[in-house]
Amino acid sequence: MDSLSFIKSYRDNEDLRKSFNQLASNTFGIEFESWYQNGYWTEKYQPYSFIENSKVVANVSVNHVNLVIHSEIKQAIQIGTVMTHPDYRNRGLSRKLMEIVLDDFKQVDLVYLFANQTVLDFYPKFGFHTMKEVQFIMDYGSPTTPCPFTMKKLDGSNQEDLAFIYNLAKNRKTISDIFATTGSEELLMFYCLMVFSQDLYYLEDENALVIFQIEGDCLHLYDVVSPMEFTLHSILRKIATPECRKVVFHYHPDEQELILNKIPFLTNNVLFIKNLSNVLLPEEFKHPFTSQA
Repeated sequence: MDSLSFIKSYRDNEDLRKSFNQLASNTFGIEFESWYQNGYWTEKYQPYSFIENSKVVANVSVNHVNLVIHSEIKQAIQIGTVMTHPDYRNRGLSRKLMEIVLDDFKQVDLVYLFANQTVLDFYPKFGFHTMKEVQFIMDYGSPTTPCPFTMKKLDGSNQEDLAFIYNLAKNRKTISDIFATTGSEELLMFYCLMVFSQDLYYLEDENALVIFQIEGDCLHLYDVVSPMEFTLHSILRKIATPECRKVVFHYHPDEQELILNKIPFLTNNVLFIKNLSNVLLPEEFKHPFTSQA
């Protein structure tokens, strides 16, 4: 490890950023350059890396995210992009980086991350505990009475559309008082750019961006971004097709009038939480997909 150097928060260093992107592409098949070039890689996202000869060889990234839990804002960091170049594995680099990160953020309420199945034994060594999420599903029957509305499809590769979405997200109402994130608009923009670029719709009446996909009779609702109060029934009347028979929520809906079914949320990525200030978490909750690092 003597030949390695530690560095963090280097987003404007083009050579290191290029090396970081290459390692992320090789490890996860993702890249951050378009996110950076569009101005959404801010100080809220900080890579902690070991480098050798100006090459990033191991990394643990920190995302500054506030969590809304039972209507209270809790300061948190979400860890992501944990990766090591194959030539540098089995040298304890991820462990050392995790120790540095946790030492830097002793004062936050929560540290959390989503880990794949291959590293489930790693994070408990640092005091993390697994948390089970639930998936909220609602039976749905499309109304027979047409509802006049204006819906515009937005394009995640269009600069004007992205700027419009970003401004909307910075002023959004919290989507849930039970469990949600706030101040996470840059993470949302990553999803608009890289994941849902063709699934972005603007409802004029609600001044709302709705991110959704329809698969057969199932509507997958990923996010509703609006500075205004809205009801999900109003949103669903405008986006659901006549064939839709159920709605799957990829966040925590908390409208009291909704009749929701709950099932265990089964995924390859497991939620780990290190609860530093004994925050009382909901017994059942779903972390919003569009702010998952």
